[in-house]
Amino acid sequence: MDKPVVVIGLIGTVLDKGLKEDRWERWRPTVSLANQEDFVVDRLELLVPRRWAKLGEVLAEDVQSVSPETEVVRHEVSFADPWDFAEVFAVLADFADAYEFDEEREDYLVHITTGTHVHQICLFLLTETRRLPARLLQTSPIQGDKSGRGSTSIIDLDLSRYDQLATRFERERFEGVHFLKAGIETRDASFNQLMDRIEQVALASDAPILLTGPTGVGKTGLARRIFELKKRHHRVSGELVDVNCATLRGDAAMSTLFGHEKGAFTGAQSRREGLLRTADEGLLFLDEVGELGLDEQAMLLRALEEGTFLPLGSDRAAQSRFQLIAGTNRDLGAAVRAGAFREDLLARIDLWSFPLPALRERLADIEPNLEFELERFEKKSGRRVTFNKEARRRFLEFAVDAGTPWTANFRDFGAAITRMATLAPGGRIQRETVDEEFARLRRGWRELEGAAAATSLVGAVLGADACAELDRFDEVQLEEVLRVCRRSSTLSAAGRALFAASRARRTSTNDADRLTKYLRRFGLHWKDVAATPE
Repeated sequence: MDKPVVVIGLIGTVLDKGLKEDRWERWRPTVSLANQEDFVVDRLELLVPRRWAKLGEVLAEDVQSVSPETEVVRHEVSFADPWDFAEVFAVLADFADAYEFDEEREDYLVHITTGTHVHQICLFLLTETRRLPARLLQTSPIQGDKSGRGSTSIIDLDLSRYDQLATRFERERFEGVHFLKAGIETRDASFNQLMDRIEQVALASDAPILLTGPTGVGKTGLARRIFELKKRHHRVSGELVDVNCATLRGDAAMSTLFGHEKGAFTGAQSRREGLLRTADEGLLFLDEVGELGLDEQAMLLRALEEGTFLPLGSDRAAQSRFQLIAGTNRDLGAAVRAGAFREDLLARIDLWSFPLPALRERLADIEPNLEFELERFEKKSGRRVTFNKEARRRFLEFAVDAGTPWTANFRDFGAAITRMATLAPGGRIQRETVDEEFARLRRGWRELEGAAAATSLVGAVLGADACAELDRFDEVQLEEVLRVCRRSSTLSAAGRALFAASRARRTSTNDADRLTKYLRRFGLHWKDVAATPE
């Protein structure tokens, strides 16, 4: 025996409207529900706004006149603004929560033809989430039909029954992830899972995204592809603005990011918008965000939280709404502990944090990336280049060998392929070309390793020989201390930044003295540190 059919619907204040006899000359969706030859509504739960009570009475009479077996139960509801999502959803959700459903004995349908678009969307959401345990029902007029009966159709929300739709959805998702991977058929399972998650977040959220990882792992390229993916799906309407924060210093940093008024500082001969305003309604990519000064960090935090900031020399706040993607190869947690990065800013940009692995951690993807680089070379140069069998084997063995550092990751890798392809006689990379490239890479890595101490702050202050004598622990700690000193205007300011936690616990009373004693361990004085270029 079939279950009784119960339909829940809103009065249609436009389509159902009519109190005179001529109302029978047109299609009315609520009356049409009960006027079907092969579809019987046993009970109609009709939601009626208070101001339309009279129309509700007429509709109930008309429904029963065409279908005496249909019981009409009217429920008074109140919408101050039928276009307010929050209010409409709350009213309909309260009705759903209070209604005593009996799915064992009754079959429920939700009529979504009447009401505002907001009503219809809210009914859909409540049905999709099963707060209304029902299927959706639509009614529609039939062209040329004078009876006003129209037709009905039931919508089943179980998409798994629609193979074509499900297949298309899965294909579009695959294409999105494939695009984020630059079209490379990557094999590393953990990397593929990472790209899956980034695709989900990119299309579902406008919150900040933090991309971490060493130099050359592809943070900039990924940020640009995230922007293009969001643009395809109409998630952004503005521009992509990207900047390397390591190139910003002093007033130039503030001006570049936040703009300035004419005369704000020496050389400011005209007004400047700033990159944050350029990124309005778009995406701002700040690479090496850990290199921003503390003042710029504070201004950025305000812009993220409030959508406003003060350009240099202005007393009027500027506005910009943008999504931030931040990139860094530094440990921002360590930078916070060293006083070089704001803890509140890190908390704000660390909601979605994705660590991009180094090339050494993705050995399964060496070969797919080899093919990608050859294809990219062909597009740029117009020349198709391949390896001979022996050369390809030797290069792949070298690429995955534990002794191959790939210091700059995919930058090193891509440059190596480009050089070998350029030098390939007849478009064929030979073993000799591969061996020559091996020698070049090893030489570069040795020089880089030898120069690392000299180019670090510790190396610059102590000299390469003294730096080489330090334990790694001391070198890393001293490097962070020197960075804080370089960012601080005075010895006291640096001490406060470095020993803030101790001071809060009242275990440190003289931060400047404590910093002085620490520097003295390495034969350093404040004037030496403050005068050393970073």
